[in-house]
Amino acid sequence: MSGDVLVRLEDVSKEYDMGEVKVRALRGLNLAIERGEFVVLLGPSGCGKTTTLNLIGGLDRPSSGHVVIGGDDIGSLDDARLTNYRRDKAGFVFQFFNLIPTLTAAENVEFALALTLLSGDLRGRSLELLGLVGLRERADHFPSQLSGGEQQRVAIARALAGNPPLLLCDEPTGNLDVETGRQVLGVLADLNHKSGTTVVLVTHNSAIGAMAGRVVRLHDGTVERSDRNEHPRPVAEISW
Repeated sequence: MSGDVLVRLEDVSKEYDMGEVKVRALRGLNLAIERGEFVVLLGPSGCGKTTTLNLIGGLDRPSSGHVVIGGDDIGSLDDARLTNYRRDKAGFVFQFFNLIPTLTAAENVEFALALTLLSGDLRGRSLELLGLVGLRERADHFPSQLSGGEQQRVAIARALAGNPPLLLCDEPTGNLDVETGRQVLGVLADLNHKSGTTVVLVTHNSAIGAMAGRVVRLHDGTVERSDRNEHPRPVAEISW
């Protein structure tokens, strides 16, 4: 671990106005994530883990406190600069694959690449990214012709289009069976180990935490505990 902090949340609170009722999702949360870490945010529904991920990704803004990414307080950015942050600095992988059904695997990745590359070989780069997730030979298949795990791996390739230093994953195995889920987790682990991509993964499944370098347990909108794992288990050994 480099000791270089990429993500810092400082006394972050988040409230949602539900009409006559305000719901507090985060309560003075403090969290630091070093560059190159694989961190699992763990906890039951309603504990604030997805809200935390959305704030790190610039999909939402804190009600109070600071979300600092690479030295920039992204909560204070205007909409245009926040859009650029999401495009260039953070890749997103969700539980639902959100692929465009009328585009092939390669074209789905190329669509994302077109937002980040002003020039260059979009096709070649898309094939390179699909190769990283083991799907180069499936480049010309449509989502309906791919398994759930293959679709999720295409989604990971798409998330890497801008070569982001930060990959944010919200329940990426939630719609997959155990074996397919292992394949997807293996891709994420390889990206972390081989490319140094910082991975933050949200899950309610404690078994997945065994593969991570650190598990941060959230409870009632704040950090309950943070445990480093000196010996992460191989993905093949994880079962749930």
